[in-house]
Amino acid sequence: MTDTKRDGQNLTKNFMLGVIFTFIIAGLGFLLSLIPGLDHIGQLACAILLAVIYRQIFGYPNQLKQGIVFTQQKLLRLAIILYGLKLNVDAILHHGLMLIVKDAVIIAFAILAMIILSNIFKTDKMITLLLGIGTGVCGAAAIAAIAPIVKSKDEDTAISVGLVALVGTIFGIGYTLLQPLLPISNQQYGIWSGSSLHEIAHVAIAAGPLGDHTIAIAMLAKLGRVFLLVPLAFIFLVYMKKKNQRNNKDENTRIQFPWFLIGFILMSVIATYVLGKVITLPHGVMSSISQVTTWLLTAAMVGLGLNVNLQDVKDKAFKPLLIMICVSVCVSILAYLLI
Repeated sequence: MTDTKRDGQNLTKNFMLGVIFTFIIAGLGFLLSLIPGLDHIGQLACAILLAVIYRQIFGYPNQLKQGIVFTQQKLLRLAIILYGLKLNVDAILHHGLMLIVKDAVIIAFAILAMIILSNIFKTDKMITLLLGIGTGVCGAAAIAAIAPIVKSKDEDTAISVGLVALVGTIFGIGYTLLQPLLPISNQQYGIWSGSSLHEIAHVAIAAGPLGDHTIAIAMLAKLGRVFLLVPLAFIFLVYMKKKNQRNNKDENTRIQFPWFLIGFILMSVIATYVLGKVITLPHGVMSSISQVTTWLLTAAMVGLGLNVNLQDVKDKAFKPLLIMICVSVCVSILAYLLI
């Protein structure tokens, strides 16, 4: 066997081991999320936590880097594309137009408030921006979609995803404690939850105890924010291109068109107008696809988490975290006033 052939086989082996490695940690994150108390945090946040701990103890596994990078980039984009299957465009357009308007106000407020406070308190601008996007839109999925457009470092992306998951979980639990004390109907509570909480999972935590009808209206309000992820991504795309032109950036720094968002739109259209109407899938298929999407997203976040240095988190993320908590409280109040 020639040295070239042997080297090629080793590269392929290390590539596959890198991909498998991210899924092993994702699986351990899933098991960790089954522990009472950690079950509210979720599989994704638990997996990121394990990846960060691994990095601090053993360092970055450079031999497996090619497979890890493939997971955190390519499989992440595939997860976002499949995430589009969760979005029912028809339900939003026919029943949630006013919710979309309110969602747009909330998204704009969250992002602008984070940017303004970042400038006032001199925080890390990229992490603060990503936290504003995650708070305003749909948590980890929104951060993952916008991060490559704004040229975020992998470490900053992972830090932002972890903080959004943590804060969103705390708020989701807090909503369930507040609900009996609020002078609003279950439907209004569902709209409030969906319009203000960070992730779809957090909305489910808050609205779940009140039954299917409340969950349905909460998810409709939440999916309106997911729907707005696409125009928001194109706004950032245009902004970054103009910014590069002003700064006379060279070809290597130009922003690539986020083709995976076209896949996201296509999947949304298929989910809305094809599945169940033109094509009927066997029972449980959509649930299986949703689980695959979660696993792909979790494995991708593991790849990002391996880039995190805890000293940098301490130096860069503490003040953005405090600002995010304040903005999240303001988003909750704003959404409550809009219901």
